[in-house]
Amino acid sequence: MNQPSPKTALVIGATGLIGQQLVDQLLQSDQYSEVKVLVRKPFDKKHPKLVEIVYNFGQPEPNVVQGDDVYCCLGTTMKKAGSKEAFIKVDHDYPLQIARLAKQNGATQYLIVTAMGADPTSSFFYNRVKGNVEADLKEVGFAALHIFRPSLLLGNREERRLGEKIGEAVMRVFNPVMVGPLKKYRAIEASKVARAMVVAAQDPLTEQVVQGVFVHESDRMQRF
Repeated sequence: MNQPSPKTALVIGATGLIGQQLVDQLLQSDQYSEVKVLVRKPFDKKHPKLVEIVYNFGQPEPNVVQGDDVYCCLGTTMKKAGSKEAFIKVDHDYPLQIARLAKQNGATQYLIVTAMGADPTSSFFYNRVKGNVEADLKEVGFAALHIFRPSLLLGNREERRLGEKIGEAVMRVFNPVMVGPLKKYRAIEASKVARAMVVAAQDPLTEQVVQGVFVHESDRMQRF
């Protein structure tokens, strides 16, 4: 049986909490011979398989948006964005831009982190934007689309916000007693989300892409 050739991964959002974990795991994976990252400015990581591409989302360059599997961990906060319009650009428009360009260039599948509660009909702006990007990505036509909806993320953030610190501390206490239907609300380590993404990218038996649209809720990701 012929072994499939190693693939190329393309990552956006590589400098975030999940993105950093994801890039490290992709570089260690035998699935990929090359890991490309689209970044707004150079970041401090060196590896023989890593290809860093400084990219301006406001001035798309279709020729550089190439890879077999596209991983999107791009996201911001209302505070950082400064407005609803700016938030939509980062959490909806840019992921969709990359998806469309990558698909035109032959990408097979797209894997994106959204959020628990993502719903295009939600009364909450954040959840509605996340739901809209999910819905729009389904129309792009990838052979496989994987959507990951984590609960509160745990991990070492470069920028620590008081509300997140308190939330993490509370969830670490209550995580063990959240069982049954409440299990999906447990806080989750960013490394587990990244691991779930890497594992979902191919069937463990055939080492091929499994076609379809797949939604991975937070409780399913906990096992990684």
